[in-house]
Amino acid sequence: MNKYERLDEIARRVNEKGTIRITDIVEDLNVSDMTVRRDLVELEEQGILTKIHGGARSNLAYQYKEMSHHEKHTKNSKEKLEIAKKAAELIEDGNTIFLGPGTTVEMLAKEIQNERLSVITNCLPVFQILQPKKTEQFSVYLIGGAQRQLTESFVGEMANTLLEKMRFSKIFFSANGIKGNDVMTSSYEEAYTQKLAIAHSNEKYILADDSKMGKEDFVSFCQLKDLTAIITNELNEEQLTTMQHYIEVI
Repeated sequence: MNKYERLDEIARRVNEKGTIRITDIVEDLNVSDMTVRRDLVELEEQGILTKIHGGARSNLAYQYKEMSHHEKHTKNSKEKLEIAKKAAELIEDGNTIFLGPGTTVEMLAKEIQNERLSVITNCLPVFQILQPKKTEQFSVYLIGGAQRQLTESFVGEMANTLLEKMRFSKIFFSANGIKGNDVMTSSYEEAYTQKLAIAHSNEKYILADDSKMGKEDFVSFCQLKDLTAIITNELNEEQLTTMQHYIEVI
């Protein structure tokens, strides 16, 4: 188990149980006491837990459960299509873009009509949508690694090592929730991989429908203020005001 898998596991356990003990983690994951203590410090900095004597307690007031890929596909499909069409208009011939995992990004992949483009993704469904569009001037690359079943995305050390060497004109990615300035998703490993891709992109676009506004999830991986724009559907007045405080709204 690598570091990011371990952080994911520790965070999942603390959110399922409410509290965890260092001694249990040391025994169950077969790591040192010092390693677990460092992990708890990192997870506390992420806002996932609070360290207590001999362990940690969850900062979440709910039991974590991520929707399945099918459930996400069937939810807010009209709004997601509207967002995908807006995003496709921002892609220019000659761009090198990164597409993250997510059903809204999959819809974007279907809307792309450019003739000259390089697309890099760590999401298998996105790659499968774009593969038939491949030509001499339209390139599609799938980053490999450890596959996350729920999103069919590739994460972990192999994916991260590749991303460290890449640079993108634009990134289009999604999230499970946006709470204040924090953009949140459901997996520490997936969060870290997306964070790398965002850092290596000149323009950074988040695709999120109104159901994501004000919603919390497992881990925060970036902040709205550091992104170029949010591409969304029609928001109510309160949602729009909140978003515009941090970011341009498209």
